[in-house]
Amino acid sequence: MLKQVLHKGFSIAMAILVLFSTVSFTVESHFCGDTLVDVSIFSEAEKCAMESMEILQKKSCCKDKVDVIQGQDELHVVSFEDLDLDQDQLWFTFTQSYPILFESLSKQIIPHKDYVPPNLIYDIQMLDEVFLI
Repeated sequence: MLKQVLHKGFSIAMAILVLFSTVSFTVESHFCGDTLVDVSIFSEAEKCAMESMEILQKKSCCKDKVDVIQGQDELHVVSFEDLDLDQDQLWFTFTQSYPILFESLSKQIIPHKDYVPPNLIYDIQMLDEVFLI
């Protein structure tokens, strides 16, 4: 039970790791002076009320900071022709032996499956007064 839970947990963690290593996204932050007003992922950060007032004054105390987090975009695709002889033998052996894992096992014979023990009529230990100490 614990082994299955750990296996599923590691599988999910590896899938999330692969997903996040290949996805790119942006984090946009809006500062008013030195104060952080809004942080947004995947969309534009909301502007503060000072932003509309600064249009009239032409003096800006607000600034936007955009962090672009690049994912992996250089995936190396290997074709079957690029494999060397050792790798070809490995793939051949794997493809030939993999279906054997899913063959059903032969039915096990249990010789005492239908055996019913005899009914106890007398308690032999009490009759013979023999007790384990």
